[in-house]
Amino acid sequence: MNSILLRTVEFSRRHAAALASVVLLLAFAAAMYAVRHISIDSDTGKLVDPTLPWQRAAADLDRQFPQNQDLLLVVVDATTPDRASDAAAELARRMRARADLFHYVRQPDADPYFRRFGLLFLPAAEVQDFADHLISAQPFIGTLAADPSVRGVLDAIDLLGEGAVRGAVAPAAIDQPLGLVADSAEAALDGRRQPLSWQTLLSGRKVQADGRRRFILARAVLRFGQVEAASQDIEAIRSAAREAGLAPDKGISVRVTGPVALNNDQLAALSESAVFSTVLCLGLLCFWLAIGLRSARTMAAILITLVVGLVGCAAFAIRVIGPFNPVSIAFAPLFIGIAIDFGIQFSVRYSAERLTAEPVDAMRKTAAGVGLPLTVAAVATAVGFMAFAPTAYLGVRDLGLIAGTGMVIALALNLTLLPALLGLFRAGAERHAAGFAWGAPMDRFLDRRRRGVIVAALALAALSAAALPRLKFDFNPVDLENPRAESVRTLVDLMADPNTSPYTIEFLADPAAARAAAEKLGSLPEVGRVLSLGVFIPGDQAPKLEILSDAGTLLGPTLSPPVVTPAPTPDEILAAAGRCADVMAQLASRGDKPAARLAAALRGVVQRGPAALPALADNLSAGIGQRLDDLRVALSAAPVSLDTIPPEFRQEWVAPDGRWRVQVFPRGDTRDNETLRRFAKAVQKVVPQAVGSAVTVDEWTRLAPRAFATAGLLALVTISVLLMAVLRRVRNVALVLAPLLLAGILTLGAAALLGFSINFANIITLPMMLGIGVAFDIYFVMRHQAGELGLLGSPTARGVVFSALTTGTAFGSLALSRSPGMAEMGKFLALALFFILACTLFVLPVLLGPSSGADRGESR
Repeated sequence: MNSILLRTVEFSRRHAAALASVVLLLAFAAAMYAVRHISIDSDTGKLVDPTLPWQRAAADLDRQFPQNQDLLLVVVDATTPDRASDAAAELARRMRARADLFHYVRQPDADPYFRRFGLLFLPAAEVQDFADHLISAQPFIGTLAADPSVRGVLDAIDLLGEGAVRGAVAPAAIDQPLGLVADSAEAALDGRRQPLSWQTLLSGRKVQADGRRRFILARAVLRFGQVEAASQDIEAIRSAAREAGLAPDKGISVRVTGPVALNNDQLAALSESAVFSTVLCLGLLCFWLAIGLRSARTMAAILITLVVGLVGCAAFAIRVIGPFNPVSIAFAPLFIGIAIDFGIQFSVRYSAERLTAEPVDAMRKTAAGVGLPLTVAAVATAVGFMAFAPTAYLGVRDLGLIAGTGMVIALALNLTLLPALLGLFRAGAERHAAGFAWGAPMDRFLDRRRRGVIVAALALAALSAAALPRLKFDFNPVDLENPRAESVRTLVDLMADPNTSPYTIEFLADPAAARAAAEKLGSLPEVGRVLSLGVFIPGDQAPKLEILSDAGTLLGPTLSPPVVTPAPTPDEILAAAGRCADVMAQLASRGDKPAARLAAALRGVVQRGPAALPALADNLSAGIGQRLDDLRVALSAAPVSLDTIPPEFRQEWVAPDGRWRVQVFPRGDTRDNETLRRFAKAVQKVVPQAVGSAVTVDEWTRLAPRAFATAGLLALVTISVLLMAVLRRVRNVALVLAPLLLAGILTLGAAALLGFSINFANIITLPMMLGIGVAFDIYFVMRHQAGELGLLGSPTARGVVFSALTTGTAFGSLALSRSPGMAEMGKFLALALFFILACTLFVLPVLLGPSSGADRGESR
């Protein structure tokens, strides 16, 4: 191996100009290929092996119900149920007009089925109360139906007031509607939007908190060739909301969340910080290189080699692996951070050899001194990356294959192109390259205090091990999202209510099995409710239909008057306001406070004149026509069964092959990971083939540690075999691995004390750091084998320190990402690198001890 490496470096030196020209031409061609063919597949569904059982079950569900794929969830909140319903309907109408962006748009809470048959799901007593309320308000409703304008509203209120004045109605019975009307009238005078809720007035039912919220589901047309595949769709929703006047200053908020929006915001966070972190990373790399090398020529040779390697790595990935995914796109900082180590080690050694030798001899000595350690380090690092290849975590598998191959490319270039460039640029001797001034005293200190250093290391290891129980494991993907993103904030808001939690579980079963499973699941304490087609067939229909039929017979002519009064003029509205104010004043004289407020507000409107009418009409009469139409439809309910349920509704719950879709909702706050885990486990015990977001999180919780354990074990075994083949002695292999194991324990202990959590992102760093850390240790162990004394004062130590600084800079740039997942990975990598460097510099020399003649003889 040494002979091959020496001949390779010598060939590169002799034919430097020709070799550099050929390599640079190939790099240019690779760059052109990469630019023309680079693409990214941002579909996060492809990050996991599709052959896993739960992935196959999820794919089956998606095939049966394609309308539930690639969903954007639009959440519309308003000050009243009316405003929420009207705003959602208008926004949905505008979204349907954009067929180029949305496959389809639907409103699950405004489905025509519920609009007609919704009252049948109430208990018979509540249906009777609702009908009685409508019948008692028949004159009021009739006035509105004949004149659905602000004038009609004022006339209807006038009618109520006259009834109270005559004693036909108790004043207390109309205090609530009068108070609501007074609130809206006063707001209109103040220039505020506070629309009257006609749903509340006409139904007589109290508005719940969730009654002012509506949902829109849209299947987006995604562009996976772009980093942000749904950016156009989401922006179109926001533009439509602005054009429709749906804004917070008008009492309406429109937010977008759902799987597609979450992925889009995550990738946006990655891309937004990529430019800044890359520029900062390159700047700091140059800074550390300048301090460590103090030679512009050497720096140029290293950077050119690094860029050529990065281009080659990217071209390989595009040609062999295919489109980048949201994980594998992070190969660049990993490549830069590690590959630059090879260039630093070779260049520092060459600069040191030039102090006592001519360029030809210095290059040969450099190749003899660092060629084999570089090769072993590169292969070990590549193994650390490629250990993810057998795992089911395909996103990391691709990253491992790309970065692992990149290490081989970097090694080849640092043994060919870099020597050629150093010769062409005539890089000279640098006295500081011989090592750190503090190195020799530190070597002597460590030699004298070997026992103390070992005891201190063992004590720190024990303390770190004691802290390990405090280490948190958080495998909830939401915690890796940008918490400032609208999609994440909205999702967390929805998760607080089990009825709107996105963490549901679904499965397919034939009708009989679906009913049986739903009944069993409904009895579980972890389950809030279970939905299937059977749930949407109201029970006890006959008495409810009779009640609604009677109410419809009485109210039918009232709701459908033969003549509707034309739109009023401003003078007619002001006259109606004056009449209503007079009647309210009569009630106020009897001590009715809501009537007094309304009288004052209406007189203020009359005094202000026509200028006050637009705001008054907007607050009092907006949406009356729609609410009356809703009443007509609700009173027309008819018997419904599984056979007569509308096809449009049926297709949401019955697959083309006849199986029913069953959806299970959790009980409790699903923002708590333990609640979510118990829910998934409980449902899967009953229905093992169940899938859904809650199951996905639970499966990921098992998949990520398994992938880590598999990759870590494979990397450890493979690297140990490699080291044994090169170092030939178990003791030397143990000397390489022992500081790494210590660094691993210290890293995890520090992470526990600092409050870090092990998650999907940073768990993959541990096997990677095994490969990276081996490189530093190999440099020391192999130089020790070669008989080099005073390791900390040697060029090897200088190369290791500045390699660690440049690698830490590259990893640290990840910590600046707006994506919490990528930032967590960067922090964990930087923390691990710190302990690897500390153990390499201060523990490994103690374990190695002074060089021995036996070691030197064996090396020779």
